[in-house]
Amino acid sequence: MAESESGATGGADAPVVGLHVDGGVAIVEIDRPTSLNALSVEVLAGLIDAVRAAATDDAVRGVIVSGAGGRAFAAGADIRGMQSFSPAEARRSAGLGHELGALLESIPQPVIAAVDGVALGGGCELALACDFVYASAQSRFGQPEVKLGLIPGFGGTVRLPRAVGIARAKELIYSGRMVAADEALAIGLVNRVLPDRDALFAAARETLAEISANSGNAVALAKGVLVEASGRRTEHAVAIEIDGFEQAFGHPEHDEGFAAFLEKRAPRF
Repeated sequence: MAESESGATGGADAPVVGLHVDGGVAIVEIDRPTSLNALSVEVLAGLIDAVRAAATDDAVRGVIVSGAGGRAFAAGADIRGMQSFSPAEARRSAGLGHELGALLESIPQPVIAAVDGVALGGGCELALACDFVYASAQSRFGQPEVKLGLIPGFGGTVRLPRAVGIARAKELIYSGRMVAADEALAIGLVNRVLPDRDALFAAARETLAEISANSGNAVALAKGVLVEASGRRTEHAVAIEIDGFEQAFGHPEHDEGFAAFLEKRAPRF
């Protein structure tokens, strides 16, 4: 479908996750601004449904994940809902968070987290599971779980060190402190900082348009190799790359790319 509007909910009164597809870009938006887009179990389930729907839409060449309201991308997990969790319920919630993160990393399309406001705890972890993180100048990031007697549960202990290095990740997780957008950029947590929400979404769309001009198959292969090879020993990582390189030669877009280059024309992917 070229354009769509849908909502994903965990029930009749559950918070809404919106999905809008326009111009080949799917906008997945947490629409719970009065709760600063907190990640309840229902919101996590809604995000999983929306991302899956976007990933299986042939018209979608890129995905933007955002939060409604302009104050928060996602302020973390739903603290009121979590307060009475049993250990088993906490495990289920963490499992959903990890399922969402793995899904974002596994879909073939590039995913940009458009962060406008706070991205704390699970919100920061959600952003880190995306391919790129773009942030407005007002945004702030952090993993404050230790202040609640918890640790990150949606992938923060894994993805944050990959983004900023183990020493900085330890500092941020142990202290629970927030960092402003400019510091997040300096340490590698975000890719770009834009002045406001409009510029943030314009930049995200511009990047996805640039990527979509390339072979979709090649982008998907590169994403898969990068995710799978991350953190592995060199000999294992290069084997994964060789497999991906081999697969590219068996796809029609390889033929088109080479033909276009030799014929000195733009490829038609």
